[in-house]
Amino acid sequence: MATAAASAAAAAAAAAAAPEEARQQTVKQDPAVETAEEATEPAEADINELCKDMFHKMAIYLTGELTATSEDYKLLENMNKLTSLKYLEMKDIAINISRNLKDLNQKYAGLQPYLEQINLIEEQVAALEQAAYKLDAYSKKLGNYLQCYGEVV
Repeated sequence: MATAAASAAAAAAAAAAAPEEARQQTVKQDPAVETAEEATEPAEADINELCKDMFHKMAIYLTGELTATSEDYKLLENMNKLTSLKYLEMKDIAINISRNLKDLNQKYAGLQPYLEQINLIEEQVAALEQAAYKLDAYSKKLGNYLQCYGEVV
């Protein structure tokens, strides 16, 4: 009886395995279906080798990052030096402008009495011009007056 039960169980397992194998065949043929595989732990030697490789690659990565940062700082240093030189040039230009402005102010102060004389002469010329216009108007009136009395006399 045990053999009959065992053979029946084997037959049932075979019958159940047959559709399972058929299903796995269709899954393997279907490209849209991913199959899962059991993860296995790599051997100890592989882990050590992978760790060494990881540390080596991490060292290369960090070296690259530090090199990039160092290059950034060197660029900033060069930019600061150039900016400092530009500011020194601008300072020299500002000093020259200030010196020239002082010279111009001194020259203007030296010319100020002459400019005041010119303004005074201009005012006197304007007053003289007004006097000339008044004299001209008066002489015309006098001429007209004399013509009127000259005819009467």
